[in-house]
Amino acid sequence: MIAHVALETRPADGPAATAFWIELGFVVVDPPASLRARAAWLERDGTQIHLLWTEQPTVMPEGHVAVVVPDYAGTLERLQSAGHPVEPRTEHWGAPRAFAWTPGGHRVELMASPPASPPLPSPGEPSPSAYAITEQPQDA
Repeated sequence: MIAHVALETRPADGPAATAFWIELGFVVVDPPASLRARAAWLERDGTQIHLLWTEQPTVMPEGHVAVVVPDYAGTLERLQSAGHPVEPRTEHWGAPRAFAWTPGGHRVELMASPPASPPLPSPGEPSPSAYAITEQPQDA
């Protein structure tokens, strides 16, 4: 389980970035007192998003956070109504997915459901070829 993802965010984008994550079902939680001046924390189902305050954030051009949203269509509609760009993507595993961008420019993949997990090998068995690294298509 991933405990948290930390995203550098301008303090001026903080309220709008927080509102973005709330639209995805996250709630604000208090960081430890020693971090409150440096970050905002949000959480959903045990996974946290940490918004780290910096005036010159680094935003990955292709990297992204992926989130399964329970009300996929409603979430996309709310994000678009709030002015967030939303771009539908190829349904690689047969479920709707899209990219949206936070106010600070971080790309977030929104999924109606996650891809199916392949079965893990039994102890002592070699890993199946499905786990081998392969070249990724451009429409990832």
